[in-house]
Amino acid sequence: MFLGHFGVGFGAKTLAPQVSLGSLFLAAQFLDLLWPTLLVLGIERVRIAPGMTRVTPLEFVHYPVSHSLLAVIGWAVMVAAVYWFLRRYPRGALVLGAAVVSHWLLDAVVHRPDLPLYPGGSTLAGLGLWASLGATLAVELSVFSAGVWLYARSTAETDAAGRWGLWGLVAFLLIVYFMNLFGPPPPSVEALAWVGHSQWLLVLFGYWLDRHRRQAAG
Repeated sequence: MFLGHFGVGFGAKTLAPQVSLGSLFLAAQFLDLLWPTLLVLGIERVRIAPGMTRVTPLEFVHYPVSHSLLAVIGWAVMVAAVYWFLRRYPRGALVLGAAVVSHWLLDAVVHRPDLPLYPGGSTLAGLGLWASLGATLAVELSVFSAGVWLYARSTAETDAAGRWGLWGLVAFLLIVYFMNLFGPPPPSVEALAWVGHSQWLLVLFGYWLDRHRRQAAG
């Protein structure tokens, strides 16, 4: 899942208005921000296997550090604790921690049974929604649309950058998503990992965008 995670980031703004959209993106995408580095270091492994599912050509071979449920809970506690230490905003810390866990839950809906419950465990989770392109689009676009709607409804632009920046970001995310769906598979695991690091730019854009929007009145 890709758009759905950003949908969670957008929507979570209504639960913790003082948290920047950039921080919410970071939390909702934290596992996939960590994963490319672990690939580069050889700690986790993925295989490019076109036809593996209807939606993605990736076979997630080994990723217990970034995507096992027990590790995810640990990452969520860490993210929440760091935010609380820096901001002393308990609700924000709880929402950010929950956003980290939401990533695993959404992945468990779409992935094949390849998500470990704990490092070294043989029990794997995954409902396999990626077997159906139509069902995947319905779920992911619904989560994304709901999140964007909540964010747009609960915030207001302070200038033109806040207005057009939001819709520019939404359009960009949609373009990237459909290019991934219908474009060619990655040429190599190394290329996949390095491109994955570019998601940090979306986090930075979230911080920038939130500086041009404010909490809506009422």
